[in-house]
Amino acid sequence: MTTPPDPSSPKRMKLSPLPNFIFMSRWLQLPLYLGLILAQCVYVFHFWVELVHLVEAAFGSQTALAALVDGMGYVFPDVKNAAGVVIGQQAPKLTETVIMLAVLALIDVVMISNLLIMVIVGGYETFVSRMNLEGHPDEPEWLSHVNASVLKVKLGTAIIGISSIHLLKSFISAASLKPEVLMWQTIIHVAFLLSAIAIAYTDKLLNASAPAGH
Repeated sequence: MTTPPDPSSPKRMKLSPLPNFIFMSRWLQLPLYLGLILAQCVYVFHFWVELVHLVEAAFGSQTALAALVDGMGYVFPDVKNAAGVVIGQQAPKLTETVIMLAVLALIDVVMISNLLIMVIVGGYETFVSRMNLEGHPDEPEWLSHVNASVLKVKLGTAIIGISSIHLLKSFISAASLKPEVLMWQTIIHVAFLLSAIAIAYTDKLLNASAPAGH
C-alpha cells in the first residue's frame, strides 16, 4: 500500500532547462571555497612555524630569534655613544616587546583563520548549497540565522578585529616606524570601522523595512 504524499511537505518545482542551468552555475563557486581551504592550510603551517620559532627563541636559539624578528619586521633600537652618535644597533634579544609582537602575530593568524572559516562555511551555506547541519553538536551558533546581510556584518567585524591587531603591533613598535605610517594605518582602521557601522546600519534599515513591504 502506497503512502499518500504529505500535503504539508514542500513541493519541488521542476525548472525548465535554462533556469536550471543558471541555478546550477552556483557550483562554480565550489573551487573558490576549496581554494580558501588550501589557504587555511597555509595559515596553519605559518602559525606553527612562528610558534616553533618563538619556543626555540625562548630556549636561547639565536637563529630562531633572528627568524622571528625578521618575520615581524621589528627593528631593535640604535646604540648611541655619549655624544649621541649612532655607533650600532642593539643586539637581538628576546625582550617583552618581541614576545608581545610574536603573540600578536599568532593572534592575527588565528583571527584571519576565523575569517576564512566564516567565509567558507557561511558562503557555501548561503550561496551554494545547504549543509544540513541542524542538530549537529558542532553546528556554529551563527550559522542557523546566516544570510548575505548577516555574513557581511560578521565579516566587517572580523576585519576590524584584524585591523586592530595590526594597529596595536604598529603602536608597540612605533619607535621603528615613520609617523606617516602610523597615521595612515590609523586612518585606514577608522575607515574600516566606519564601513562596518554603515553596513550594520544599512542592514538594520533593510530589516526594519522588510515587514512594511509585506
